[in-house]
Amino acid sequence: MRRINTRQWKPGDQIPNEVDLAAEFGCARTTVNRALREIAKTGLLDRKRKAGTRVVEQPIARAVFEIPIIRKEIEARGQAYRHQVQQRAISVAPSGVLARMGLNTGTKLLRLKALHLANSHPYAYEDRWVNLHVAPEARDEPFDTISANEWLVLNTPYTNGEVSFSAASASKDIADALNCDPGSALLAIDRLTWYGPDAVTHVRIVFAEGHQLHASL
Repeated sequence: MRRINTRQWKPGDQIPNEVDLAAEFGCARTTVNRALREIAKTGLLDRKRKAGTRVVEQPIARAVFEIPIIRKEIEARGQAYRHQVQQRAISVAPSGVLARMGLNTGTKLLRLKALHLANSHPYAYEDRWVNLHVAPEARDEPFDTISANEWLVLNTPYTNGEVSFSAASASKDIADALNCDPGSALLAIDRLTWYGPDAVTHVRIVFAEGHQLHASL
C-alpha cells in the first residue's frame, strides 16, 4: 500500500510477481496472495490470469464475493456442523468440466462428493473437481476431519474466479441427499477458481430447500 500511495508503483505499472514478493518480504507465497487479494478488493490492483497484477489507472469500487467456509456459516447460526464424504476418486473428468477448467482431454482430477449437515440435517451437497497439478497435497488428504471447501480456502491460493447462481431441479441423487422430492427447485452455486493460468477447483454446491443467500452492499 505504501508503494502504491507514494507512487513507487505508479498507476498502470505491473508489480512484481508473488514469488519475488514472498522472497523480498520473507514470507510464504500464500501470505502474499492473500495480501494482494485484500488490496485488490479496494480497487487499487487489477489481477488477471496470464497478464499479472497491475496498479489500476482509475480506482473504482467493486462488488466482492468471499469464498465462504460452510462450517463457519452453519456454526454462526448456532448449529452443529458435520460433513460426510460420499465419494472420493481420482478419475478423468467429463469433457465439459475439462473445457471450463482449460484442461486437456483425458486429464485426471480428484473428484469429491460431500454432504454438509447442520444439526444433523442436510444443508448443502457439493460435487467438486480438484486440479492435482495446482493442489498436489489434496491427493493424500482424506477430508474426513476437514471439508474440501475449508481445506482449499486455507491451503491453496487463488488469484481470481467465476461464480454463478441458478435454480436447479433436484436429481434423484441430490434429492436423496438433501431429503427433498426429485424435481424440487433448489439454489445452486457453480464456482471456478484460478491460480494464475491454472484452474484450481470447479465445484457445484446445491443447497437444501428454503436456503436464503444474504449479501451486504
